[in-house]
Amino acid sequence: MGIGIVFVAVVIGVCNWIVIRSAKGRTYDEIDAVPYHKVGVVLGTVPYLPNGRENFYFNSRMKAAADLYFAHKISYILASGDNHRRNYNEPESMRKALLALGVPDSAIVLDYAGFRTFDSMIRAKKVFGQDSFIVISQHWHNERAIFIARHHDMDVVGYDAKDAIVRKAYLKIFVREVLAKVKAVYDVCVGKQPKYLGEPVIIP
Repeated sequence: MGIGIVFVAVVIGVCNWIVIRSAKGRTYDEIDAVPYHKVGVVLGTVPYLPNGRENFYFNSRMKAAADLYFAHKISYILASGDNHRRNYNEPESMRKALLALGVPDSAIVLDYAGFRTFDSMIRAKKVFGQDSFIVISQHWHNERAIFIARHHDMDVVGYDAKDAIVRKAYLKIFVREVLAKVKAVYDVCVGKQPKYLGEPVIIP
């Protein structure tokens, strides 16, 4: 049992090291330093928490995407999120939030099948025709997205949205992300494909 625990710990550590190393030098937290790309892919999450409060991570990502647009670092925002249920539509929530921040509707493109980070990255290339773009989320999330993208021949950088400062919330996210990075390495190794692709969508 002891050997098994050590083995699992080593696998988790190695997978996380691989993902973090893959994104090293490819994330930015200062907007002036971000190189221009036509498209910024903002990764979705729930706009409201189960207790009804606004989700800090959602608002932070939308603000970061809008900031990039108004700083002329991107021309289009690809809002990629989950829409697997009729009463749950992350992309539309993202669109409404971006419009409220002043981003014109003509600059917003919706990806309704970004069920998870892996799907969002692969669909950005295979459906929306983008192999070089800025991914927008928190730093720890951008690392995983960049790892996935780079292993599918995409030249991607990340813009880090502000992170939560509540210790309890951050700890929960940290544990989940450690395991998600292991899953990302596994998906790449086994040649995982998105749940749904569909017809190509042209971004002008």
